[in-house]
Amino acid sequence: MADILIIKLSALGDLVQADGAIRDIRNFHPNDRLSVMTTPSYRIYMERCPWVDEVFIDPRAPRYHLAQILALRKRLHRRSFGRVYDLQQVGRTRFYQRYLFPPTWWLGDVEGCEVFLKRPDDRCAADHFHAHLRLAGIPATHTRRCDLSWMVDKADELLDQHGVEPGFVLLIPGASAAHSVKRWPWFAQLAQRLIEHDLQPVTVPGPAEMDQYRAIPGKTLVSKDGYLDYFALAGVAQQAAFVIGNDTGPTHIAAHLGCRGLALYGGHTPAQTTGIQHTRFTWLESEDLSDLTLEVVWQKFLEQAGT
Repeated sequence: MADILIIKLSALGDLVQADGAIRDIRNFHPNDRLSVMTTPSYRIYMERCPWVDEVFIDPRAPRYHLAQILALRKRLHRRSFGRVYDLQQVGRTRFYQRYLFPPTWWLGDVEGCEVFLKRPDDRCAADHFHAHLRLAGIPATHTRRCDLSWMVDKADELLDQHGVEPGFVLLIPGASAAHSVKRWPWFAQLAQRLIEHDLQPVTVPGPAEMDQYRAIPGKTLVSKDGYLDYFALAGVAQQAAFVIGNDTGPTHIAAHLGCRGLALYGGHTPAQTTGIQHTRFTWLESEDLSDLTLEVVWQKFLEQAGT
């Protein structure tokens, strides 16, 4: 049994989009031990993923923290992975290949590695991984068709507790604090429009989003113990009649669960580089999201939801 490593450090949306590729690598190594290297924030997510056997945590220390970098190098040499699939393919992982790993078979974007392929700027991760795995002789059956059903926690009790009725619309108005340009500013007005048309808007805030979500009419879902985790969010999304969200991890979870929805993109990232085209979602784009009007979003919603 070989020891195989997949590198996928972050972020949530990127991990979601890599699910199909990870599953295809799992199927190619049915009798090997498959580990995934990720960061502490995504330990819980990857520990639940059915395609991997172990989660290998990278603290993602700055390179100038020499003691931590050397400690990671020691851990990697102790494992001696027989193959490494770099699905992150950034400067950090190129540095790891050159300086932290012992010589090993490597799929990535480091010049001279065994299976080299550079991702074009206009190609989404799923399309890139599809080409890259096929270059390595690995059938890419699921790479463009993720199945996140393993993420879903049943949400019936939670929805009942909050008085959420079938046919609700899940709104995802958040985004990383570092990417405020990804936030469409008219979700409160959209929620009010839904209410006026006898549709129930529902939001699921994260730990840093409560103030923003308080201004949005409708049902705000939290658990008795605090905020909902990714798995409860997935359960809520799966039962929504429709989802409208920014370019953020929870939106991509909903999309790759097979939900129907609408994603809103600013000029930060072109929609088709995120893989949204491989889902049932449609999308709208605007260089500045504040220029994307409520009326345009509403008409697109009516068109897609069949309301």
